[in-house]
Amino acid sequence: MFWYLIVYVVVAIVVFALVNQVMFRGTARTGAGTAGHSIHKPLEDPAFIEPTVTGNVAGPVSAPIETPRTRTANVTSNEATEQDINTTEIVFVLLLGAFTAILNQTLINIAIPHMMTDFNVSATTVQWLVTGFMLVNGVLIPVSAFLMETFGTRPLFLSAMSLFTVGSLVCGLAPNFAIMMAGRVVQAMGAGILMPLMMNVFFTIFPPEKRGTAMGIMGIAMAFAPAVGPTVAGWIIENHSWRILFYAMVPIGLLDILLAARWMRNVLRLTYPKFDLLGIVLSTIGFGGILYGFSEAGNNGWDSAEVLISLVVGVSGLILFVWRELSEKKPMLEFRVFKFDVYALTTVINAVITMALFAGMMLLPIYLQSIRGFTPLQAGLLLLPGALIMAAMGPVAGAIFDRIGARWLAVVGLAITAITTWQFTRLTTDMPYSTILTIYIVRSFGMSLLMMPIMTAGMNQLPPRLNSHGTAMSNTIRQVAGSLGTAFLVTVMTNRTTVHQVAFGEMLTADNPVVSQQLSQFGTELAASAGLPPEAGQSIAAQTLFGLVSQQSAINGINDAFVVATILIVVAFILAFFIRRVLPATAK
Repeated sequence: MFWYLIVYVVVAIVVFALVNQVMFRGTARTGAGTAGHSIHKPLEDPAFIEPTVTGNVAGPVSAPIETPRTRTANVTSNEATEQDINTTEIVFVLLLGAFTAILNQTLINIAIPHMMTDFNVSATTVQWLVTGFMLVNGVLIPVSAFLMETFGTRPLFLSAMSLFTVGSLVCGLAPNFAIMMAGRVVQAMGAGILMPLMMNVFFTIFPPEKRGTAMGIMGIAMAFAPAVGPTVAGWIIENHSWRILFYAMVPIGLLDILLAARWMRNVLRLTYPKFDLLGIVLSTIGFGGILYGFSEAGNNGWDSAEVLISLVVGVSGLILFVWRELSEKKPMLEFRVFKFDVYALTTVINAVITMALFAGMMLLPIYLQSIRGFTPLQAGLLLLPGALIMAAMGPVAGAIFDRIGARWLAVVGLAITAITTWQFTRLTTDMPYSTILTIYIVRSFGMSLLMMPIMTAGMNQLPPRLNSHGTAMSNTIRQVAGSLGTAFLVTVMTNRTTVHQVAFGEMLTADNPVVSQQLSQFGTELAASAGLPPEAGQSIAAQTLFGLVSQQSAINGINDAFVVATILIVVAFILAFFIRRVLPATAK
C-alpha cells in the first residue's frame, strides 16, 4: 500500500498544479526575472499588494496593468484601481483554515477503535488512516514552496481549502475502508499546503517589529486545536457516530472558502520556478520513506525488514533530493537556508521541542485511558486547560519576543518544560487527577513561550526571497520530528515495559518463599470470601497479580519514555543559550 500511495501522491501533485493553472490562468506574468527573485504580480485581483516592512502593516498598492488578461469576471470597470489590504480579514481566514486542518488531525485518534469495528479491519490496516495522512502531508510540505511561488495566495488557499473540505465529506460518507482512505489522502493534500502558506503570508503582511505578536496569534491555532480535539472527539464518540467528526469539518470549510473568496488577496511574490518532476519524485520517496519507517517502527520494531527497507530507501531518496536541489539555480526547496546560523539553530531546537510536545500529547492519554481507566472525555478534558493557557499566552509571548528577542523566552520556557516533564517520570497507579492536571497546565505555560518565538527568530534572519523556502523547510522538519519522536518514544515505552515485566517476573517466582506465602494466603482469602474451592482462589490470585505486574510495568515504561523526553528538552535548553538576536533581513 505504501508504494501505491507514493505514486498517487506524485500524480496528485501534478494534477493539483494543472488544475490551478487551468482555473487561474488569468494570472499575468510581468517583468523579466532577475536572479529568479523579481516580483511578478498576479492580476486576477485588481491589484497586487506589496507590503512594506516598516510603518503600517499595509504597504503601497500597485495599480493594475491594463492588458486583456488583467481582469477576470469578478472585476468590473468601475472598480477602484487601489485597495488596501485588510490584515484582520486575511489573518482570520488563514487561522480558521489552519485551525480546522489541525483539529482534524487530532480527532481521528479517538475514533479509530470504532472505525475498526464498522469497517471490519485490523489495527494494522486502520492505522493507515493516520500514517497515510501524515505521509501525504509531509510530502506536500516540501513542494509548498514551489506552489507558493507559482500560484497566487488566493487561488492556492482556495484550492487547498476546497480539497480539505471535499476530503472531509468523502470521509464522512465513506461506505468502506478504501473510500475512507481516499478521503484522508484528499484531506492531506489540502492540509499540507495550509500551514506553510499561512506562515509565509504572515511574514509578508506583517512588518518585522510586529512579527512576534503575529506569530503568537498563529500559535493559537497550532496549540489550541491539538489539545481541544481529544475533548471534542471524546464527547462526540460517547454520544454520537464518529462520522460527525468529519461532517462537522464541511460547513466550517465551506464558510472559510466563502470568506476567502471575498477577503483573501494575493500578497506573495511569484518567481515561477520550473516544475521539477524528478525533484518531486525524490522528495516523495525521501520524506515518505523516512516518515513511514519511523511510523511503523513503533508497531513492528526497529529491526523489522519493512522498517529498515523504508528507512534505507527514504534516506537514499533524501540524499539524492538534497543533491539535486543544491545543483539547481532555482530549486524546488532551497536547502541553502541552513547557511543562516540562527535559522539552522532554531530549526533544530523546534524539532526537539516538537518531539517533547508529542510525548505529552501521546503518552498521557495512554496512561489515563489504558492504565487508569479514565474515559476518552476525561482524558481530553485534562488536556483542555493547558490548551487554553497556550492559546492565551501565544500573543503575549509574541509581544515579549518583539521587545527582548527569543533567547530568554526560550531559556525560561524550556526550564519550566524540563522540570514539569520530569514530574511525569513519577506517575503511579494512584496519582490524583488534579496533580496530573496541574503539572500539565504548568508544562503548557512553559511551552507557550517557545515554539512561535523561536521559529520567528530563525525566520527573521532569512531574506524575503527565501521566506517560502524557510517556512516549507521548518514545517517539513517539524513533521519529520513529530513522526520520529512519536515512533521513538513509543518504542522506548514498549521496550522498557517488557524489561520491567521480565524484572518483576524474575522477582515474583515460585522459588521466592515470601511471594509464594503471600500469594497462597491471598488465594485462600479470595476463595473463602467468594465461596470457591481453594484451587480457584489461587488461580484468581495469580491472575490478579499478573494484572498488577502488567499495569505497573506499563507505568514504568511510560515513566522511562518521559525520562528520554526530559533529556531531549535539556538538550534544547542548552542550545537556547546560543540563540542570538538578529535584525530582520528587510530591516538591515
